[in-house]
Amino acid sequence: MPHPFLDRLAAGPILADGAMGTMLYAAGAGLDDCFDALNLSRPETVGAVHRAYLEAGAGLIKTNTFGANGAKLAAFGLDGEVRRINKAGVRIAREAREVVGSAALVAGSVGPSGRTLAPFGTAQPAAVRDLFREQIEALLEGGVDLLLLETFGSVDEIAEAITAARASCDLPLVVSLTFADDGRTIAGQSPEDVVAAVAPLGPAVLGANCSVGPRRLLPVARALAAALAAREDAGPRPALACMPNAGWPAQVAGRVIYPSSPEYFAAFAADAVRCGVAVVGGCCGTTPAHTAAMATALKTVADVPVPAVQPTPPIRRSGPSDLDLAPVEGPTGLARKLEGGKFVVAVEIDPPKGLNPAKALEGARLLKEAGVDAINVADSPMARVRMSALTISHLIQDRVGVETILHLTTRDRSLMGLQSELLGAHAVGVRNILALTGDPPSLGDYPDSSAVYDVDSIGLVRVLARLNEGTDSAGAPIGRAARFAIACAVDPTRADAAHEAARLRAKLDAGAQFVMTQPIYDPAVWERFLAAFGALRLPVPVVIGILPLQSSKHAEFLHNEVPGITLTDEARERMRRAGPEGRAEGIRMAQELLLQLRPHAQGVYLMPSFGRYEVAAEVLRVLD
Repeated sequence: MPHPFLDRLAAGPILADGAMGTMLYAAGAGLDDCFDALNLSRPETVGAVHRAYLEAGAGLIKTNTFGANGAKLAAFGLDGEVRRINKAGVRIAREAREVVGSAALVAGSVGPSGRTLAPFGTAQPAAVRDLFREQIEALLEGGVDLLLLETFGSVDEIAEAITAARASCDLPLVVSLTFADDGRTIAGQSPEDVVAAVAPLGPAVLGANCSVGPRRLLPVARALAAALAAREDAGPRPALACMPNAGWPAQVAGRVIYPSSPEYFAAFAADAVRCGVAVVGGCCGTTPAHTAAMATALKTVADVPVPAVQPTPPIRRSGPSDLDLAPVEGPTGLARKLEGGKFVVAVEIDPPKGLNPAKALEGARLLKEAGVDAINVADSPMARVRMSALTISHLIQDRVGVETILHLTTRDRSLMGLQSELLGAHAVGVRNILALTGDPPSLGDYPDSSAVYDVDSIGLVRVLARLNEGTDSAGAPIGRAARFAIACAVDPTRADAAHEAARLRAKLDAGAQFVMTQPIYDPAVWERFLAAFGALRLPVPVVIGILPLQSSKHAEFLHNEVPGITLTDEARERMRRAGPEGRAEGIRMAQELLLQLRPHAQGVYLMPSFGRYEVAAEVLRVLD
């Protein structure tokens, strides 16, 4: 199945970040502290490190979870916190990516167990495998894009980690071992031994990290490349990774200092890519300055493009002839499609948490190429601070060329503010509006902030209908009639179906022109809701919501912790049985639902989790 990481590998070298531990130590963490636990006690410090590497040009960042398995955490009395620490590590990395506006991938970092396997040690393979499984499942629940099994000293232990990963998911694996001065692992295996033992296990990338400096590790990478090229079996050939330390560490004035300069690493990065390394980066001692130097060097390597965060395109200045906006004539394109009987496809995108909209725009471009009719833009869902949904909607329509459906909540705006926002939206061509009440602030980043709620979603539908009649809510003329396409939401999974049906009738009476549903996981749920509504079909077009599941953990989280999402027992059981094939099973379920619900609806509304827009594109293939 296609995956963004594999697509990035095919496009050219990926620049990974550097040393999380080095940066946390520089920020005041003690060498005897549990660095992984800082995800809970000092999340802003960890996030600042991620942001520094992203701003330096990293296209892949590693979660601060290298030692977050039960055995290593037990030394700090934290073995009961494996899930919280790992999930927090993923959340911090993902939020840093959003704040920077980067398209970088988040790799779930998994280090050695800290146990020595029998027969040399006392740890049994099954027990070590369970340690890895527990950590990996928490990383998956957090939403990592891939897994990085790094700094292993033995092919036997890395095999247990790979087995645990493959029992839990189908995400790409980057597998990296550490080598000593003699070019062998701590357990004494040569690069050829490593390739023979690990390559058949199917990692996407195989390589070397940590160890010593670039001069000593690059020959190991070359030896791995030669051994991979000489393989006689027909299995897939992993790409190559090389992420060395910044030389030998030294104690200077009570601090740990690594000698290799950013300029030295820049030369290494160029040499590494020329000899076939696909994932290049740094380990202990490498800082954002090293990453920035490598990013600059890689751009100069001939014929080897490096994926990088794309800068936001400059804003086009309007000339004098562009200043008088022409009146909007006719319904929106989406409304015309619904009225004309076309089965429409919409996919949701969340605005960024920072200043850079590049990732959202890239997602919109991918979805446009997949044939979607509209992009849904959420309005700070779960009451989390994000860029204005109206701004992102305008940027998508202007720069990508696909219509949007703006989610507008009454949570944050007074009645006057709502109407001001709508007048501005209409002026810039954002005219498909989904009227929502919005999640309460108590769920989000600022639980003590004040919600407004001058009106609820029914009242907002009335405001939109008034604007379409040419007046504001007080009856004052606005110059001419607006042409908004007014959507409302319905949750057919609610236990009190009669109450939800009554609210939907009120929204339709207020002027809603089409309906978008919360995620449905069983067609019978929609049929039961129609029975409660008292009709075989709704009197307006319906766009059915489908949220593709990623794993059993993801399914349980949505069912138990996210307002407005209720899964059926059958859907949860299917995801549980799917095990490591959860993502593929989630796509199959979504495709089945799409085909089953299509006769009952005029469109589908896909809600991909974790920004995985390629999953939405894969679901839509069933319509080809």
